[in-house]
Amino acid sequence: MPILAWGIDMEFLNSIFVAPFVDMFSAPDFLLQVLWEGFVSGILYGLLALGFVLIFKASGVFNFAQGIMVVFAALTLVGIHSFGIPAYVALALTIVVMGVLALTIERVVLRKLVNQPDIILFMATIGLTYFLIGFGELVFGGEPKKMIADELGIPNGSVSWDIFGGVVIFEYRDIAAAVIAAVLVFSLGFFFSKTRIGRALRAVADDHQAALSVGISLNQIWVIVWFAAGIVALATGIMWGAKSDVSFALQVIALKALPVLVLGGFTSIPGAIIGGLIIGFGEKIFEIYWGGLIGGGTESWFAFVIALVFLLFRPQGLFGEKIIDRI
Repeated sequence: MPILAWGIDMEFLNSIFVAPFVDMFSAPDFLLQVLWEGFVSGILYGLLALGFVLIFKASGVFNFAQGIMVVFAALTLVGIHSFGIPAYVALALTIVVMGVLALTIERVVLRKLVNQPDIILFMATIGLTYFLIGFGELVFGGEPKKMIADELGIPNGSVSWDIFGGVVIFEYRDIAAAVIAAVLVFSLGFFFSKTRIGRALRAVADDHQAALSVGISLNQIWVIVWFAAGIVALATGIMWGAKSDVSFALQVIALKALPVLVLGGFTSIPGAIIGGLIIGFGEKIFEIYWGGLIGGGTESWFAFVIALVFLLFRPQGLFGEKIIDRI
């Protein structure tokens, strides 16, 4: 067994750096299926991250409650539909509920915290998280619920594609998630860059007091951005729920948004999706082709390792804005 002078096993190096690449390209149809699964995971991670970006972009505060908002929105949709209300009517009523939630958060929580340090607002979102968990369990119960994806026109089927001598399967719900993500990114990007309200949102994020001094209504802006984050949470909850049902355990998945935000940048809407795709592709490929060499289960920590590397060398992310404090 050849060993280098400094004690490294060449066979081990081959198993780490050469063999996985050989396996990867020896079955291109399987590789394409892995890439598609990574793409879908990345889109769903990006949808989670979008809600965080909206709040941070408009207020400079990390919204710890975004994960539970995803669950709350999905449970509200399923709960309203359970009373025999048609799916699209239930969807419209859920949007109204998220609007009421945004208005309540602004009136009860945020209005009293204008010009407070960001850490105070962050702690308020933690308190909001646990309130929504308790309130949600009281209203909807703690058992998992089945998402009404079929009733919303998202069928549970698939289409296959013969390529490279094999078959690659694309599920309709995965395709729908990609379309929804693209529509949200385009719509939100246009909203922030081309509309008067979008420009006001950016001004509020830069300086609350300065925004107030030029006549921008901070209260109105916060209602709008929290409502928009609620709509994103609803779309995210529908797509995640269609794949794994809806339960309070779903909020744990929101932690995957953290490395996505680190990669894409906390203020970039396209960066949320691109960061999600990088994480989605990376963790799927690493788990399939390298995971077995280190015991498997790499999907639970791979994204956070990538985020740590970015924090060391590019802390603002790929598309984030550098923050320069002048003294």
